[in-house]
Amino acid sequence: MQKAKLVDVARLAKVSNSTVSQYLNGRFDYMSKETQQRIRAAIKELDYTPNPTARNLKGKKTSMVGVIVRDITGFDTCRTIRGVDDFCRKHQYNAQIFSTDFDPDVEARALEALYQMRVDGIIIASSGKNNDLIADYIEKGMPVVHFQLEHDGSEKNLVLSDYRKAAFEATEYLIDLGHRRICFVTQTFENVKSRKERYSGYIDALAKHNVPFSSSLIQYWHRQTGFEQAPKALLQSDNPPTAFFTQHLAITTELLAHLNQEGIAIPDDVSLIGFDDIPMTDFFKVPVTVVKQEPYVIGKEAASLLLDIIENKDRHSQKLMISCSITKRQSCRAI
Repeated sequence: MQKAKLVDVARLAKVSNSTVSQYLNGRFDYMSKETQQRIRAAIKELDYTPNPTARNLKGKKTSMVGVIVRDITGFDTCRTIRGVDDFCRKHQYNAQIFSTDFDPDVEARALEALYQMRVDGIIIASSGKNNDLIADYIEKGMPVVHFQLEHDGSEKNLVLSDYRKAAFEATEYLIDLGHRRICFVTQTFENVKSRKERYSGYIDALAKHNVPFSSSLIQYWHRQTGFEQAPKALLQSDNPPTAFFTQHLAITTELLAHLNQEGIAIPDDVSLIGFDDIPMTDFFKVPVTVVKQEPYVIGKEAASLLLDIIENKDRHSQKLMISCSITKRQSCRAI
């Protein structure tokens, strides 16, 4: 059966196309109750579904926002999305979710799809590879709020964890336990400001407590290939680390698997503190100490900022920093 169109509703209700359009957009000021009833009956009889994109080509709000994340299954990402969705529903907005699987091309297609859908704004955990496209949409009037990552500092509206302070406090916690050889395990951070902030916090803590910096204690992990240097090899070196400080949940879980496979005990052989909480860590033989972010709060604040921009596109740009906390468990010991 062919899908009913607006013109079919107008014909059955015996009104003009513009009157049906006004009804669909909630403009009843000059419309009689009888006319409203006829349109409503025609819509029901024809099972007509309005096309939100077509209705809003001239700038009418869709009451939809787009959310682009890197991995929709991520432990913190799920909570961020819930924060966004809860805030949006409370304010009569719907959230359209896209997951890029860390692929910049998929991210670009998601941006283009949301722009074509005429969403009222976009919340994005960007790859940093589509800055020109995002800037173009902003120039065309699309409100955009970044969260989770800051890349080159060009992002105008952001909601982020206070990464530098959190990394400082985590490193200082290990130093207070007596650790001087703390291995900082990270992804490359030269072009990612948020990751560099964590590194800066680590360096700040070492400097405050007069702990010598060693470049050999900066170790890199890659999503596709894993650790550049095997953690076991590091622990068998002449001057091994006494603690690992991992900067991402995926790094922490891979490190745990590696240490377990090699029979390396936490915290007896090496201490561990990770960035981001771990699902069901309390059921681990040795629950892991973590830097805990507030993903739900980040989601709510990102949605709040976006809706503010939608209502007032001339407002000043804003960068919100959300505090983290350390959840102390059994994976770190004094030496």
